[in-house]
Amino acid sequence: MTRLEHFAPSVDAVVSRMRALAAALPERDGVAVFNRVYLAVTEEIDRRLGGREFPDRRAATALDVRFAERYLAAVEAAASDRRPPACWRPLFQLRRHPGVRPLQFALAGINAHIGHDLALAVVDACRTLGCEPPELEDEFDRVGDLLVSLEERIREDLMPGPDLLQIADPLTHLLSSWSLERARDAAWVAARTLWTLRHCGDMAEEFTERLDTAVGFAGRMLLTPLTD
Repeated sequence: MTRLEHFAPSVDAVVSRMRALAAALPERDGVAVFNRVYLAVTEEIDRRLGGREFPDRRAATALDVRFAERYLAAVEAAASDRRPPACWRPLFQLRRHPGVRPLQFALAGINAHIGHDLALAVVDACRTLGCEPPELEDEFDRVGDLLVSLEERIREDLMPGPDLLQIADPLTHLLSSWSLERARDAAWVAARTLWTLRHCGDMAEEFTERLDTAVGFAGRMLLTPLTD
């Protein structure tokens, strides 16, 4: 596998940016809710990289950093009154809505990040490392397995308690329509498609735009406000 010699960004660098964001945002802000979840995931990946659980640490680092940079770029765009990708807009638009629950914010962010950003991050990492997507499949699967393993804990931690049972049933119904594992599988197919289309100009742009729009639509459904 051909690797580029210089790859400066580190997981520590993106973790620091997410920690700074966590310190700056109100606790109940919808972006803050997702950021806490994603920060925990990224810190765990960083720990596992240090423990040599990834056979190709450089490839795993490139994928994780390029992945995180997509989210951080969306945050920066929203903060500077620029339009973030369509997949992120529902979260930024509804981040302070009193009828949206923390679990919805968390999963809407995961939907945007897995459904759209992950596929583009694979392509970004391949360009950085000078490799093909199949050469990153092991790293992709290990990161994806970690995300899937954390999904159940996220749902348990953020599901409304007994005092909010009146919304538990519609919330469960709403969130059961989305699966992180299916989103991860779709992201891998999208990444390979984008790589195949990378020299096709308008076709690649159209595919990316349609992917962005579709993921944004799913995110808007996940953020349907629920009455008390």
